[in-house]
Parts: sequence; structure tokens; C-alpha cells
Amino acid sequence: MISKKLGIVESIVDQNGELDDIRVKINGEIQKAYNYPKITGCINVGDEVVLNTTAVELSLGTGGYHFVISNLNNLESDFTKGGHIMKLRYTPLQIKVDSVEEQESSYHNMIENFSGLDNMPVVVGSLHSMLTPFVASYKRLNQNKRLVYIMTDGAALPIFLSKNVHTLKEKGLIDNTITIGSAFGGEYECINIYTALITAKEVLKADVVFVSMGPGIAGTGTKYGFTGIEQGPILDAVKKLGGMPVSIPRISFADKRDRHQGISHHSITVLKEIVNVDVNLPICEYSADKLDYIKDQVSKNELDTRHNVVYIKNENSKNDLEHFNLKVRSMGRNFEQDKEFFEAASTAAYYITEVYNDSRRENHK
Repeated sequence: MISKKLGIVESIVDQNGELDDIRVKINGEIQKAYNYPKITGCINVGDEVVLNTTAVELSLGTGGYHFVISNLNNLESDFTKGGHIMKLRYTPLQIKVDSVEEQESSYHNMIENFSGLDNMPVVVGSLHSMLTPFVASYKRLNQNKRLVYIMTDGAALPIFLSKNVHTLKEKGLIDNTITIGSAFGGEYECINIYTALITAKEVLKADVVFVSMGPGIAGTGTKYGFTGIEQGPILDAVKKLGGMPVSIPRISFADKRDRHQGISHHSITVLKEIVNVDVNLPICEYSADKLDYIKDQVSKNELDTRHNVVYIKNENSKNDLEHFNLKVRSMGRNFEQDKEFFEAASTAAYYITEVYNDSRRENHK
């Protein structure tokens, strides 16, 4: 059931052309809301808007924001993409996009003639908050390499919701974005992960690809009931297409829930039961007690017999973030409060760099 209310726009706190942070008056009370101008049109103070208030009323972790469904003072929108593939299909907000794969696309033949990823590294995260620390470390180490972000539909569907993506693109740290499935708003639109990976390689000439859902994740406390389980099929796709699959383990010692201590049960489930191929699993060399805890998890779940588990010394994550003046937060915690989580993502960048430096040294012997 959708909970809807009418509101009046009281103020516009921030806007970047893709996301408007606004304050609305609902029944005399000022509340927070987001408007996507490309979907629901430009907004002005005094406009009467129809709001979806469901998530806030259920406390679903959207940050206490309502979402504008329609602006009664401006019914026009500016989503200019116009191919034949629909996203948000068969909903009142369905939109048409130019999909890279469709026959009228100038990239159609490049997709058709694809032969392989040539061992291109593809890093797969389970949470959107892994993106920033990975990008910061990778780009500091490889400033001239092309990095492409593929956003799946495992959480937020509009890429516009991600302020991280906006910031990273503004700083030139993400070269291109692709949205797949029902997710939309990337510079390039693809139907699924396979064609998105092909697009990253053939069209965008990526040196490395990062794949994860957008902001948000659904979890139920059950073994298989979480959207991050998508990591498994994505890693399979990377291997199937001839890429180098790299999995970022979800690691935390700040989470109070036992199932997320050390390597989260989410990551263990994916790596032990869901993924069908062997993948590269870089793990940061934490302090002795924490590393022993993680190594015990790796051994008990036989992750080291199924995958290439590599321990990497990495003490640079915070410096990499500060180098680009980037702030991070996950599950409400900042770097200092949950540094092992962010270091896990950063370590994947150091692993990839070491692998390629080693390969270059081998080639020059």
C-alpha cells in the first residue's frame, strides 16, 4: 500500500539538477522530501506536491525523506532519454531510455561483436558505501586509469539519489556510470549485467569496473533474504565473460549484530553457497586479534579452498579519502567508527594495483 499526502513546498535546501532536497508543509508540519526534477519536473517554493510518505511512516531507513510523486504546479518533466526500453515498467512513473543494446543504438554492433573482457578487473561490492573508499584508493594509485561504475537495481533505482556518485563524478574520480535492470539515470543504460560489462569494456574502454547496488539494502535477518545476494550472479557473469572477479567482503567489528561481526554472514553466504566460480578475495591485514577472527571464519567456511584469498597490508585508506577530501558513512557510522568496513573496500584497490604491477614486471623480464 502506498501512503500519499499533499504538501506545500516551503523551501529548497539544495539542488544539483538531479536531486532537490526540499522542505514541505504537511498538515501544518515541516518535513523533509526529495524531488527528482528529471522525473517529476522542476520545483519552486509554494508548489503543491503529491508525496509518497510510505517509507518514512514505516521507518525504512530512507533518511526521513518523503518523495515527490507529482508537482501539481508543473506536470512536465525533463527526462530526455528516449529509446524503446522502458524502466519502472508498467508503473505510473515508467520512463523510456536509450539502451546501449537496442538495434537503433550506435553501440549495437560493438555489443554484438564482443569477444571477451580480457581479464579486466571487476570489483563487486554488496553495499553502496563501499564505492567511495574503493574509488579514492584506486584513483590515487592509478590517476590515469578509467573507472566505470555499474549501479544495479538491488536498492535505490534512480542513480540521482546517490550523493556519493554525484561527488565522485564532480571530482573526476568516476569516469562513467551505467545503470542496469530497473535502475536508471546513468550516463549509459543497459538491460542487464552482461551487456553493462560489455559496454564498460568495449564502449567506455574501462580499466576497472566497480559494481554495486545504489543507496540502501534490504535485509531480513534470514540467510538468503537480502538484496546483496546479487553479488553471486554478478561475480559469475564477470568470470563467464572473461573478466577478473574481485569480491569485497563486508567486514565490520562495529556492528552490534553477531551475524555481521568480522566477515558478515551476507558475504559468507555469497562466497560459500551462491557464487559458482572462484573469485579473488582481498582481505586487509587488520590488528592481530581481528585478523585471527577473520582467518578463523575463512577456514571454518572453507573460503580459502574455493577462492583466491589474499591478505594485503593497507594502512592508507584514510589518507586516500582525505587526499580527495571525501567523507564516508555506512549504516550511520563514519570512518573512525567502522574503519575495518571502509578499509575492506580500499584494500581491493591495492590488490588490483599489486596484481597489475606484478604482471607488468613479469612482462618486462
